[in-house]
Amino acid sequence: MAAEEVTLSSHIQHHLTNAKMCSTDAGLAFNKACADSGFWTWHIDTLAWSIGLGLIFLWIFRSAAKKSTTGVPGKFQCFIEMVVELVGDNVRDTYHGNSKLIAPLALTIFVWVFLMNLMDLVPVDFLPAFAGFVGEQAFGMDPHDVYMKIVPTTDVNMTAALALGVFILMIGYSIRIKGLGGFIGELTLHPFSSKNKLVMAILIPCNLLLETIALVAKPFSLALRLFGNLYAGEMIFILIGAIGLMQLPLHFVWAVFHIMVIVLQAFVFMMLTIVYLSMASTKSH
Repeated sequence: MAAEEVTLSSHIQHHLTNAKMCSTDAGLAFNKACADSGFWTWHIDTLAWSIGLGLIFLWIFRSAAKKSTTGVPGKFQCFIEMVVELVGDNVRDTYHGNSKLIAPLALTIFVWVFLMNLMDLVPVDFLPAFAGFVGEQAFGMDPHDVYMKIVPTTDVNMTAALALGVFILMIGYSIRIKGLGGFIGELTLHPFSSKNKLVMAILIPCNLLLETIALVAKPFSLALRLFGNLYAGEMIFILIGAIGLMQLPLHFVWAVFHIMVIVLQAFVFMMLTIVYLSMASTKSH
């Protein structure tokens, strides 16, 4: 029983481990050799799949733009136009500023995050097993030492990077529209205020603490919500993959349900990005 538990545990651990690359005194190192490398460790599978899917997104939409016609659109063009219109409608309804960046940004976030989430529907053992086979045949590696996570959004580093990009835009928009003084005033003069200057001076540290927590919580919520939902879905796929013969029927059933999660989480990430940037672009009264 103990051996079976260890086997299941090692199976799960293997699927949840990213392929790593780091720099050591001996040069570039990979995977287990990066165990003590600290912060400067690259998750090369997350980078490769996210960049690759980003390029696929650009290729799909560029192809649609080049093939677009003014007459009756084909199915492909119609689908792309529906996606663009969906994003455009939500931007118009939610963003109350004036910026040419928000709509393209929202479209990029929605489609890119959707494509990264969509990788969760690939059978969980297929590509990691193929990577292990290539590592063994081409490089003489032990297949158990070859790792590959193909869903970038199950890596908190990826979701945190996306959220950090949104956070930087929030700060940038706030300062551009409200000015540096207005941005600092928003952090220090709200939500508590007083006409008495002495009382206001006492309230400023409290306001700064509360507003800073509220500001920093926004990127945290973006990163952890996306990561938590996709990581949980991946865990269930891994557990289904560990049960053997019933893997494919159960994988299909869970995949059908998980499609909603994949689309919803991409949409939520996009909508929260628009809302946060709209709040950053609105002058407080």
